Amino acid sequence: MVAPGGIGRRRGDAPSSVPSPAASERARSERAFARIATALGKYWVCKRGPGHAAEALECLGGNGYTEDFPLAMRYREQPVMAIWEGSGNVVALDVLRALQREPDSAEALAEELELHRGAHPALDAHLEQALALMADAAREPAEAQAWARRLAETLALALQATLLLDGEPAVAEAFIAARLGPGRGLGYGCLPDAARMGAILARA
Repeated sequence: MVAPGGIGRRRGDAPSSVPSPAASERARSERAFARIATALGKYWVCKRGPGHAAEALECLGGNGYTEDFPLAMRYREQPVMAIWEGSGNVVALDVLRALQREPDSAEALAEELELHRGAHPALDAHLEQALALMADAAREPAEAQAWARRLAETLALALQATLLLDGEPAVAEAFIAARLGPGRGLGYGCLPDAARMGAILARA
């Protein structure tokens, strides 16, 4: 069929490459989410990485410490991430910058977090805190610089929990209880008694 003006698409022609409005909006939202999620990921990986390497080294004992195994090098390299990717303060301020200068990023992150509201009481309480901090940062950008690290950590934990909920439920439940629950902590091996260890180990 030929459209008015003599320009049209014949049967067998390749479909138009012009994205639909819905696809364009989806792509815009994904870019906005990636902007802030990347900064959060950088901050949290750089902060958790050295401790994770130390725990792995401890598990292997002397074999982990000696230069005969690659873990010793990994242990030394973990702190370097905070130099390559930006120091903690720099990346935390980048999170703050994304929230303030790119409102679409804050909206995309909030939408992603809200998708999992109701999954767990501890997560709901943490989401309230995270979203309140985001609102405070937008309202008082200058003052927020003093607690940018707390903002980055709170948002990173919230995002980490929601992403785990898309996977093995036992892992997500244990993470939320250990990291966001009343007896929360950031140490390894501190899972609650209710953690379904069999399912967690089966996934590993």
